[in-house]
Amino acid sequence: MVYENECRKRAEELVFQMSMEERIDQLTYQAPAINRLNVPSYNYWNEALHGVARGGTATVFPQAIALAAAFDEELMSDIADTVGTEARAKYNEAVKHGDRDIYKGLTFWSPNVNIFRDPRWGRGHETYGEDPVLTTRLGVAFIKGLQGEGETMKAAACAKHFAVHSGPEDVRHEFDAIVSEKDLRETYLPAFEACVKEAGVESVMGAYNRVNGEPCCGSYRLLRDILRKEWGFTGHVVSDCWAIRDFHTHHRVTKTPVESAALAINAGCDLNCGNTYLHLKSAWMQGMVPDEKITEATIRLFTMRYKLGLFEKTEFDTIPYEKVECKEHIDLSVKAAEKSIVLLRNNGILPLDANAILTVGVIGPNANSRKALIGNYYGTASRYITPLEGIQDALEGKARVLYSAGCELKADRSEVLALPGDRISEACTVAEHSDVVILFLGLDESLEGEELDVGNNCGSGDKQDLLLPAVQRDLLVRVVQTGKPVIVCLMAGSSIDLDYADRNCSAVLQAWYPGAQGGKAIANILFGHSAPGGKLPVTFYRSENTLPEFTDYSMKGRTYRYITEKPLYPFGYGLIYGKAEIVKAETSGTIPVEGALPVRVSLRNVSDREVDEVIQIYARPDDCRLAPPNPVLCAFRRVKLLPRTDAEFVVNVPAETFLVVDEEGQRVRPESDWTLFVGFCQPDERSAELTGSRPACVAVKS
Repeated sequence: MVYENECRKRAEELVFQMSMEERIDQLTYQAPAINRLNVPSYNYWNEALHGVARGGTATVFPQAIALAAAFDEELMSDIADTVGTEARAKYNEAVKHGDRDIYKGLTFWSPNVNIFRDPRWGRGHETYGEDPVLTTRLGVAFIKGLQGEGETMKAAACAKHFAVHSGPEDVRHEFDAIVSEKDLRETYLPAFEACVKEAGVESVMGAYNRVNGEPCCGSYRLLRDILRKEWGFTGHVVSDCWAIRDFHTHHRVTKTPVESAALAINAGCDLNCGNTYLHLKSAWMQGMVPDEKITEATIRLFTMRYKLGLFEKTEFDTIPYEKVECKEHIDLSVKAAEKSIVLLRNNGILPLDANAILTVGVIGPNANSRKALIGNYYGTASRYITPLEGIQDALEGKARVLYSAGCELKADRSEVLALPGDRISEACTVAEHSDVVILFLGLDESLEGEELDVGNNCGSGDKQDLLLPAVQRDLLVRVVQTGKPVIVCLMAGSSIDLDYADRNCSAVLQAWYPGAQGGKAIANILFGHSAPGGKLPVTFYRSENTLPEFTDYSMKGRTYRYITEKPLYPFGYGLIYGKAEIVKAETSGTIPVEGALPVRVSLRNVSDREVDEVIQIYARPDDCRLAPPNPVLCAFRRVKLLPRTDAEFVVNVPAETFLVVDEEGQRVRPESDWTLFVGFCQPDERSAELTGSRPACVAVKS
């Protein structure tokens, strides 16, 4: 805080030397140079969702939803620190060459800590899933890793999109998300609050939509009352790109660009990604914006630039370019992909014995797809390893690999002059000539992504349903009908209807968008060189028919905390190779007022191989109508167990676990004892069916 105050003081001294016009010019994302004050130009727009994005070569890590599936705070911190290192290495060289273009700066508009409340949302794979606690812990870890915890920030993180934002994409510029105070405080705000108060995030990005009538980038309640006054946020607020223009063109809360600019900055939006702040001078001259609003916004932005050390030498200036996509970073990316893969079904076929197979059939539109490796908001890798290539490498000199794409991702034929399904017979031939088939199905950013991305399904980026494209469903059935054992590997960023695969295939893997060398990680899992330990950060529903309307932002009937029906695969679920057991779980404490309640968990590995598991603790009050109907995740820890060994771990359950949110949005302590459920999954019936075990119960007295 001392250093931040010093940076603010220096920013004030600099800003007070600027004219009001010069200050206004600094409030757009492409801030011009002020030569007389030796202030270089600076472009604030950069992305780092899962690696330095859009600025050339960088290590491409697994997509955010995949990183969430690892349930590993330490891994997330390591990845973010690595991203910060590559960001500095690239920035150092760009500045040497006088390149201050977009995607070259040190202000990264990541992470996305929105709640993935509806599986149809196209941008859900940018998030850490559907749970507030998981999203909070991983968001905090990412921010601390990216920014560093020294005086000078390594890079600046941004928590987005504030707030209550998760589709639909096609109406986001005009949509008003109506949300209750309970859902706002229980679901949509906790991750943002922790990013501000615990992680010290440098910036917050407003969302496109309105919340209860106010546009997010011009919301006095969100930006002034909650973010600044209640949470004590001292960084800067940036608009989503061209969101302020929506005030008058779509939301119709203002009539002109001048009014929109005035509303945004008066509410507390400091930086405009877009061009509406070109009208700030007019608003200021007409008396619609006071001097102090413009001055304060400028000071906040320059405080950040001083915190990054952009006007002096720093310890980061010597990070060499050779750090970009170095072996250490690539190895970390492969490790992250391995940790993120979720084993959903296994009849014993996995892991495959490479020495006992003569021929492997690799089939599917994502088997040799680079696009299916990278998700969206990605950098450029110098080498990609698709699943086909990973399997070929793993089986070189051991077994024959046959390949057929089988179909396109969505189109009904591969050749325009051919009949529909023109690759199906080849796929069946490959299956018939193979000992085992590995079928790579799924999506990529062209079928689930952001609004107006080229080729998006139904033009918005959202999914219309939870089904695979029809051509892939047909391929799956035809390959299964060959009678050969089939392993389905799904590469997608969201919940997909896998009911047929679950009933008819030997194994099902969820590989997400696993990063540039994700094919190597998938092969390592398939052939037992690594073991799966990922858990689902989202619920896999049986269909979308039981979900509320997409535009309904009430949490009733949504996510594992509020659903009433059995899902296909529950949140927190994932199988492993081998077997671990909870021997005992206990705590000696009562409900803490502050701090945390330590829970001692004794585990036993009853198998002959090392296992990688996630201890999950869920909480539920014994008697409280204000709590969600299902137990909720309150703590987790990823652990390793050596073969045939016992180990004890301590998992801390935060004191705020034992609070509930009332209808007015207040956190209150119920007069109730609590039960903690300690295991490797949720304490729900479907998880018990799939795993054959139940979590241990620990009573906690009030």
